[in-house]
Amino acid sequence: MGNPATIRTERFDADVAIVGGGPVGTLLAILLGQRGKRVTLVERWSKVYGRPRAVTYDHEIARILATLGIDSDHDPAITCHDELYYWKNAKGEDLQIVDWQSRSASGWRVRYWFNQPDLEERLTRIVDTLPGVTQIRGWEAAGLAQDAEGVTLSLKRNPQEVVQQTGEEGEDGTRTLHARYVVGADGANSFVRESLGIESEDKGYFFNWLILDMIPKHPYQATPSQWQLCDPRRPTTIVPGGPGRRRWEFMVLPDESVEDIQKPERAWELLEPWGLTPDNAELERSAVYSFQARWARRWNVGRCVIAGDAAHLMPPFAGEGMCAGLRDAVALGWRLNAVLEGRLGAEVLDNYTSERLAHARHYIEFSQALGEIICISDEAEAAARDERMKADLARRNNAPVPTDVCQLGRGAWCPASTHAGELSVQGVVEARGRRDRFDQAVGHGWLVIGMNANPAAALGDEQLEQLARLGGRTVRIGAPGTPCDAVDVEGTYGRWLTDIDAKYVLVRPDFYVAATAKTPQQFRQRFDTVMSQLQLRELATA
Repeated sequence: MGNPATIRTERFDADVAIVGGGPVGTLLAILLGQRGKRVTLVERWSKVYGRPRAVTYDHEIARILATLGIDSDHDPAITCHDELYYWKNAKGEDLQIVDWQSRSASGWRVRYWFNQPDLEERLTRIVDTLPGVTQIRGWEAAGLAQDAEGVTLSLKRNPQEVVQQTGEEGEDGTRTLHARYVVGADGANSFVRESLGIESEDKGYFFNWLILDMIPKHPYQATPSQWQLCDPRRPTTIVPGGPGRRRWEFMVLPDESVEDIQKPERAWELLEPWGLTPDNAELERSAVYSFQARWARRWNVGRCVIAGDAAHLMPPFAGEGMCAGLRDAVALGWRLNAVLEGRLGAEVLDNYTSERLAHARHYIEFSQALGEIICISDEAEAAARDERMKADLARRNNAPVPTDVCQLGRGAWCPASTHAGELSVQGVVEARGRRDRFDQAVGHGWLVIGMNANPAAALGDEQLEQLARLGGRTVRIGAPGTPCDAVDVEGTYGRWLTDIDAKYVLVRPDFYVAATAKTPQQFRQRFDTVMSQLQLRELATA
């Protein structure tokens, strides 16, 4: 008689079917495919969409990309600017200064700039190297049904594409896909979300902005390089667009027509004060976007999950929209891998929703608050805003505000621990003859870190066995000259753990802190709290 697990697997075309091949879906396909999962990626367009959309990401995304071999500090397709982020009024006076200049506590610069099609091409090339990942391009989801064992997707050709016959279609031009799980990373108008009947919470925030992506024919120097012009006559965003590109965003005023402002001649009229003309620059893209603030109330139903724009939309003013989606992919990646490997129960997908929804909601509301400051077209209201913001800036002696630190919603972490639910600190270490950031020198996953202490000794036998079931390991970090697995080259870990009065840290595969503790007894208690949230299972033996 055959192995039941094999029989169960052979019923399905894929362990996971991902609907949507943008950055979120593609990253998730990589994270699953690298662990040997059978993944089918369904994308309605046969080729990567070649127009810019997102142009910036933060230090956490740089950390994620580094695990794929993309070094944001030394990549010709990615750039950074050692400058602050300024908000200025119509007179050129500073209203706000944000620190987009520093290195973050997680070891990367606060802000990077890139061209989204280039990044998507890079991710797709990684997918192409993974034998377990099948890409179905030029098709879209048209039907979804699930039961206790899996999900059936009906696919149809994208009518806007000419798709070559594959021999796998039915007479009606459709095909069927059976998967154990389905992830909808299919954008703001998500078919998967709508099929599941998931309702959204809408903040009622709607502003139309004209987005102009430019390729100057000669180096373009903007001073400052990244800033907001809070002029009620025309709120404007001026930022890099990746190497060799610049972006201007102009708010569509209440008395203006969306149709009229999209005309090329209007674009050049708006760009003329900034020194750009058809003679010295190429208009790569002109599009009006409706900035919105909303989130799905639930992100998982049975064996179906949503991520990225399918789960949340936010205004772009904090530069966190795509970042939130890539965080979703990483949070889903370790959970689905563990569930499919029999390490965790499927219930762990419930705390994917609770953790990520609260985190994304924070950035949605933060971005909306920024937009309410920027999107003022009434001159009297703008004047009052200017006085308030200038006074606040003067009170703190023009000190830049640091970038936001956000905690996950309730889930697989211990709320009694300092720093738990937040992104872990990362420093340079030396391990196994390599000096690099911790993630590259030591690796990532479920890690128990001890600072000048043996982390394995802080856990009991059963807890060490649980850590092994998670595929985790222990890492002792120490000062130079002390017995350890990794040398704290720059003293980063010593300072961090001194600041939070801890010796032990449990770090998750998504780099978030699950627990911290000062003593072995305290750490064991907090470790157990995290394990109780994970639905850890006994691994089957052959």
